[in-house]
Amino acid sequence: MKKVAYQKENIRVTMNMAWPSIIESFFVAFAGLIDSLMVSSLGSYAVAAIGLTTQPKFMGLSLFFAVNVAISALVARRRGEQKQEDANRILSTVIVFIIAAAVILSILFVVFAGPIISLCGSNAETHDSAVAYFRIVMGGMIFNCVQMGINAAQRGAGNTKITMRTNVTSNTVNIIFNYLLIGGHLGFPALGIQGAALATVLGTVVACIMSILSIRKKEGFISLPYIMEKRIMPSWQSFVHIVKVGYSVFFEQVLMRVGFMLTALMAAGQGTAAMAAHQVGMNIMGLSFSFGDGLQAAAVALIGRSLGEGDERLAKEYGSICRMLGMVISVCLVAIYFFGAEPLMRLFFEEEEIITIGVHIMYVIIFVVIFQISQVVYMGCLRGAGDTLYTAAASTISVTLIRTLVSYLGGYVFGFGIIGIWMGVLGDQVSRFLFASTRFRVGKWTKIKI
Repeated sequence: MKKVAYQKENIRVTMNMAWPSIIESFFVAFAGLIDSLMVSSLGSYAVAAIGLTTQPKFMGLSLFFAVNVAISALVARRRGEQKQEDANRILSTVIVFIIAAAVILSILFVVFAGPIISLCGSNAETHDSAVAYFRIVMGGMIFNCVQMGINAAQRGAGNTKITMRTNVTSNTVNIIFNYLLIGGHLGFPALGIQGAALATVLGTVVACIMSILSIRKKEGFISLPYIMEKRIMPSWQSFVHIVKVGYSVFFEQVLMRVGFMLTALMAAGQGTAAMAAHQVGMNIMGLSFSFGDGLQAAAVALIGRSLGEGDERLAKEYGSICRMLGMVISVCLVAIYFFGAEPLMRLFFEEEEIITIGVHIMYVIIFVVIFQISQVVYMGCLRGAGDTLYTAAASTISVTLIRTLVSYLGGYVFGFGIIGIWMGVLGDQVSRFLFASTRFRVGKWTKIKI
């Protein structure tokens, strides 16, 4: 009886940690969907244009995604080890690095926006709009990068409610300014697709301010006053720790983005109608990913803390609980997507051709989501423990090779078009699920020191 009560307590702890992260991640994905919905009022070309910027944008953020994984895992481990000074030294080191890297990359992406968008498969109908959107978003990327870094540290420390408030508020600002600036309401200028980009940047500015304010409390585990009082400076040793955990995640992110970009290129090659439906499908798939991402954030914090305390059994249990919760959510999403496929697509488009394509994509997403949330949770567990080399190899094989190959075969060799390309997305998710679940069950990840 005592063991059952202990397990119930672990479920309660997991849910308390997970629900703010799930809401935060869901709202970020939901804001992206609303972006597409509001932009769709300009025409399907605008939805397709924004879709073209997605993969190069994430390619530019790959370095920062890797840093975020490293900082969450390291701060969580230091929290378990009760090493507050080391955790804050990691944060101070990371912020200096993020600012320098963001400035350099931002300049490069703004200057070379035209050629980058051309490489992503733009055409005469979408190129200029995509370039304008991309330049504005990447020009303001420093605010996004700084807030992501601080929030990653807060999640590692277990402060998921703080990061939830930050992202929900910033994405609310994004949605409000989308309304004001895309079509021009309440006296604001009608800036079209550029208005959507400006709204995105304004949202990240708010998020950046809120994330900085969140570390002003002296009693927090991650604390700016603590850093100043102890005169904690960035250190080379902290940077080495970040690189050791994050380098494989960086290569994983880059190679994954190559795979995602190849898929997007194939989708763009199917025409503007197919690309528009594809973009909305990706936004909707992002909603289901958000649940896994939220559970992943909880798993990283709880597993890192447990391993820092030396409790491997508890770390495994937290991972299993997160996966169980993910499966329950998957079943609910399958029902929603099955019955809501056509109504969802009609929110975005009036053209029957695009709606038909979109509904068929939704039916593939039903199968995708069954594997997607579980693999995201398992991958998060492994990354949180520092098993990043394995996750990098698994993701590279799944996304860069399997996804690309199956998409090409389905879309072009067998002639299934955009649906064949989405079969590649399904193959990728199944592959990552098999890799991650197998590794999790073996349990070697609990022995890794970071």
